[in-house]
Amino acid sequence: MDNSIALVTGANKGIGKEIARQLAGKGLTVYVGSRDAARGSQAVEEIGGDTRLLNLDVTDAASIANAASQLDSLDILVNNAGISGDGKTPEAESIDTFRRIYETNVFGVAAVTNAFLPALRRSAHPRIVNISSGTGSLTWATGPQFPHQGTYAAYRSSKTAVNALTVLYAHALADEGIKVNALAPGLRRTDLNAAAAASAGDPAEAAAAAVQLALLPDDGPSGEFLSWDGTLVPW
Repeated sequence: MDNSIALVTGANKGIGKEIARQLAGKGLTVYVGSRDAARGSQAVEEIGGDTRLLNLDVTDAASIANAASQLDSLDILVNNAGISGDGKTPEAESIDTFRRIYETNVFGVAAVTNAFLPALRRSAHPRIVNISSGTGSLTWATGPQFPHQGTYAAYRSSKTAVNALTVLYAHALADEGIKVNALAPGLRRTDLNAAAAASAGDPAEAAAAAVQLALLPDDGPSGEFLSWDGTLVPW
C-alpha cells in the first residue's frame, strides 16, 4: 500500500484515531480529519508516521469544499465522524437533537463522500468505509439482541440511514470499481455516549476491522454490513 492515501473523518480521538494509527502503521499517508485543528494536530503528533492534519467539519459545506480542494487523489475514505444523543426514546427526544445528529451522521457522510469522489475516482483501488452501528440494524432491533429497543432513537435511526446510503452508493459506484461497505464496530470505550464511556471494548479492535475493509482486494465485497469480527450483520 506504499503511496496510498487515506482520509479518516473524526480521527482526532476514539475509533477514528485508531484507524488512522493503524493505516499509518501500514505505510499509508493518512489525513487526520478533525474539525478542531488543535486536537487534530495533537493526534497527528501522537500517531506519527506519514499523518497529516486536514481541518474538516463534516457539517460545514465550506469546510468540506476547502478540505476536498487540498487532495488531488485519494484511495481510501473512512466516514467515521459521528455523534450520539443520550438514551432517550423517540417521543422524548427533541427534534433539534434529531437534526443535530443527522447533520453529522447522515448528511455529513453524503456531503463528504460526494466532495471527495473526484479524488477517489483517480485511484486504482478506491474504497469507502462507513462506520455504522449494530444498533442500526432493523433486523436486530426487532430481535433479542437489543432488549431496550426504544433508546438512543436519533443515533440508532441515523445509523440505519447510513446503512441505506452504503447500499445505494455501492450500487451507484460499482461500475467504477469503488467498493463501499459499512462496519458495526461494537461497543467501544470512547466518549460517544454514556454507554460507550463505560465500556471495556478496545477501540483498536474495531479499528482493525475498519482497516481490513479499507484495504479490501479487488475481488472483495461491496455493499455489505459487517461486524468487527468479520461476520455479516443483517440490515
